[in-house]
Amino acid sequence: MPASGAVTRNTLRQQIADALRDEVLAGRLQPGEEFTVKQIAEQYGVSATPVREALVDLCAQGLLDSDQHRGFRVHEFSVDDYRGMVEARMLVVDGIFRRDARRPRPGEPDLSYGVALVSVRRRGEAAARAARAGDLDVLIGYDIRYWRELGRLVSSNDHIADFLHRLRVQAWVFSVPYLRSDRDLVGWLWSGHVELVDAITRGDAEGAVAVVRDYNARSLEWADRLDRRSGRTG
Repeated sequence: MPASGAVTRNTLRQQIADALRDEVLAGRLQPGEEFTVKQIAEQYGVSATPVREALVDLCAQGLLDSDQHRGFRVHEFSVDDYRGMVEARMLVVDGIFRRDARRPRPGEPDLSYGVALVSVRRRGEAAARAARAGDLDVLIGYDIRYWRELGRLVSSNDHIADFLHRLRVQAWVFSVPYLRSDRDLVGWLWSGHVELVDAITRGDAEGAVAVVRDYNARSLEWADRLDRRSGRTG
């Protein structure tokens, strides 16, 4: 059994990593912003060790960059990075729904699967409401949890689910600064969460793929729009 001190430190490490990730997602830590272990330790009133471990974890997730001379900085994703994230999840999710979706078989009801779908649907309803209202702060939290739970539910491979979760967080980190300055925010916030869950509940893999493809097409269209706004044409 591990020592209680190790458990406490690991818990603190995760809490700091989660808090910093939320700061980035909220836009309070901007892309390219630099900071040191000492600054973060003083901000949270903790020792340097769990802070350093948390920052290393966030580097591994692609959210931070490390510079041994300057400390850490928030990673700056490009439009091409974002487009690559969308294309990667298109390929993976399409494969999940076409080959690996876990659906109850006729005559063999899977109650735990049904209960889990109800939970995911509730998160989807909250995310969709926030998207339609343009409430970015609420949307991000529910959207990330929605996709993480849904990914684990429909895929039998936890590595795939974790990969998709990492892409989801990175995509939001890239998107947040642009969306917060966009006057047409509501027009670009996807709200098809419930439609997707309903297709999965019906066992309609083709319908689920169609919903996700529409979502990804909108994401790529938004990336093209960002390129046009920056004067980039190709």
